[in-house]
Amino acid sequence: MNFSDVLKALNQASAFELFRMRAAIDRVLDQPHWLDAIRGRLRIGQLVEYFDCQANAACPAEILELRRTRALVREIATQKRWLISYAAFNVDGADVQIREQARQGLGRNEVTVGEVLGFLDSNHRQRSGKVIRLNEKTVTLLCGRERWRVAYTFLHRVVESQVLDGEVLEIGFSSDDAQGQQEEP
Repeated sequence: MNFSDVLKALNQASAFELFRMRAAIDRVLDQPHWLDAIRGRLRIGQLVEYFDCQANAACPAEILELRRTRALVREIATQKRWLISYAAFNVDGADVQIREQARQGLGRNEVTVGEVLGFLDSNHRQRSGKVIRLNEKTVTLLCGRERWRVAYTFLHRVVESQVLDGEVLEIGFSSDDAQGQQEEP
């Protein structure tokens, strides 16, 4: 399940709608077949991972006791004992990280001719240049004496630039995607 998409949809709901949804989810989680399915996969002494809502993180723990609706666990990091709802256990080892994707790049309506913008070239070097033409899917930038066509999504604002003479700034970058293509004159 893509939690980022779910969270995005929930952000469109009213407070009442969210409260109503929480009540429905709580009722579903309290149904005996859910509890039995999880409890049947747990054993005393087993090392498990549960989700701690307060810390917004997964916590490793050891099961000490299995009760009707909760398990008594000892948190590995603190050695504290907690009663944890069975629904909080990640018995399948699912990736439940919520990755809110930040908007990347600039939109076509945010860019103007004459503005100085930056991007990473195909060798992952930081470049900046003056916008000389707006195309449908790309922007043409003049970087020193070179012209580059760069997709809007790869552009970023340059706060302070003295790199207009074509200088190249070295920065670290982990993506394999080439973000700019040099334009043929």
